[in-house]
Amino acid sequence: MRFRSNHLVRWNYRWLCCDSANRIIAANERIMCFRSPVLIALAGMLAAAAPPSRSQQSGTVPPAVTDTVEQRIFYSTSLQREMPYEVILPVGYRAGQQHYSVLYLLHGWHGDETDWVKLTHLTEVAARYQLIIVTPRGGNSWYVNSATNPTDRYADYVLDDVIEDVDSHYRATADPQHRAIAGLSMGGYGALLFTLRRPTLFGFAASISGAFSGPSGIDEVMPQLKPSIDQAYGSSGSATRKENDLDSLIAAADPRTIPYLFIECGTADPLLPSNRHLVAELSEYKLQYEYHELPGNHTWSFWDNSLSPMLAELARQLHLPPTAFAAHASSSH
Repeated sequence: MRFRSNHLVRWNYRWLCCDSANRIIAANERIMCFRSPVLIALAGMLAAAAPPSRSQQSGTVPPAVTDTVEQRIFYSTSLQREMPYEVILPVGYRAGQQHYSVLYLLHGWHGDETDWVKLTHLTEVAARYQLIIVTPRGGNSWYVNSATNPTDRYADYVLDDVIEDVDSHYRATADPQHRAIAGLSMGGYGALLFTLRRPTLFGFAASISGAFSGPSGIDEVMPQLKPSIDQAYGSSGSATRKENDLDSLIAAADPRTIPYLFIECGTADPLLPSNRHLVAELSEYKLQYEYHELPGNHTWSFWDNSLSPMLAELARQLHLPPTAFAAHASSSH
């Protein structure tokens, strides 16, 4: 099921997706209630609670074909400590002076900044684009400023410190039209959270298997998340929970300021109900989005397969030219 629209219409046991001119452009999906409770069947699945080792993957991730994959450590003012992030530089970066668009790619719960490079074909897919990709370390922070620990200001760390460091240390084009954010599970929630709270900072945002109900009760179904949830958001009904609730942020958003949103979720993913709920909210408040339901579960194989369509749409939205590597590969087929 694929939706590309800002209007969603329910009609005769089908979900029909329309563009702004009300033309039907996608259909053939059995009707489901997107507003049903979102905390269904989550146990054991959130953010692949521990990323698999290489031996657990279905194949061997190939060596990097980008110019450089490197780790940078810098001092975060918001967190008051040194923090690492990984950078995937585009083909030819070291040899030229060109400036590039940047994608900030967030990891999931119980993950770190190395996950995307170690556990997916990110470097191979990224080689098609003139794009810098940054994967910051987010811990189990849910990408918010902690309600309980004044030094764990992870939202400020990503939005202010990481972006500033990347803009000053790499040849990044430092404007919203050349900056994107995406993530998986907890990171998918973080990507949409940041975009809704700071819409003028990004030109594109994407979520893969987003854990959108982070502040609103996931820990009731998955008790092992309760320590990180309570540390991030505080007690039930706290101001931090309300401030970081996606439904409230969508309802308050000005559609004219929100960048294009790309959302993917697997048809066997226990987070599917919450993703459908969020899509219904985006439709109701007329935000521009694209939604894909594809075969798969809350697994690294699904996230790996989701990279190519997500990056292809990012390239269209940010008007990225193909790399010489990608152009050569295309002409050789």
